[in-house]
Amino acid sequence: MRLVSFEWYGKATLGVRDGAHVRVIGRESLEALLARGVDLAEYVNAQAAQERLLASDLKLLPPLQRPPKIICVGLNFADHTSESKYEQPDYPTLFFRVATSLVAHEQPMIRPRVADSEGLDYEGEIAVVIGKGGRHISKADALSHVAGYSIFNDGSVREYQFKTPQWTVGKNFDGTGAFGPDLVTADELPPGVKGLRLETRLNGEVVQSASTDEMVFDVQSLISIISEAITLEAADVIVSGTPSGIGWARSPKLLMKAGDVCEVSVEKIGTLRNVIADEAAG
Repeated sequence: MRLVSFEWYGKATLGVRDGAHVRVIGRESLEALLARGVDLAEYVNAQAAQERLLASDLKLLPPLQRPPKIICVGLNFADHTSESKYEQPDYPTLFFRVATSLVAHEQPMIRPRVADSEGLDYEGEIAVVIGKGGRHISKADALSHVAGYSIFNDGSVREYQFKTPQWTVGKNFDGTGAFGPDLVTADELPPGVKGLRLETRLNGEVVQSASTDEMVFDVQSLISIISEAITLEAADVIVSGTPSGIGWARSPKLLMKAGDVCEVSVEKIGTLRNVIADEAAG
């Protein structure tokens, strides 16, 4: 099942994909449904309208607009760690994103107008959406806590990322975290999204390509380790890490400019596409 959030008559609406169309489910957000512990399959079967809207006509929103937490994982592919000139850590490198940084599929990723930034870097990743919260979740039980998966482009303003030892600012400029287009429920994918190909393209050129099998910490491990310290809540998002090929590590650097098109594709999940736009003056 593929769930989409979109704007309909000026309001956020939840729907389910039906081929090239979307069937309206209702106004209650995916975050709210997950927080209520709703069985998504039963809810969709009961609520989805028969009327079908043409998906290509819809203005999509991020699958979740206000997740309780967005927990990002750095240095989770060894080749990316190496190109970034770090030693591979034996514990996940975690940082947070805020909801105001999110943008949807086919909405512009915003290149900020700060004077000391050359541009915006891409990082194609898989987003893990928590369906059932908990603390001290065992690795064996971790996948039962996953509602589904989506795609994320962790747009990074590198100069600001490295202004301090903490990466938070460079990872949280408004409009830099692309998320979507769909939430694909876990039952439609291999357990822990094992063996899927993740690929990022900039203006049609492949710049990142790796298998999820190359993750240093797989989905089960991330959920278990994070929940040792932090209570995971329904609708939390874990952005699971990017492979090698980032623009900042290239010579010359390959950073995104206005008019560029960045696409992140994950096998069996789909493609997240965004055009880069300069931040408006004001």
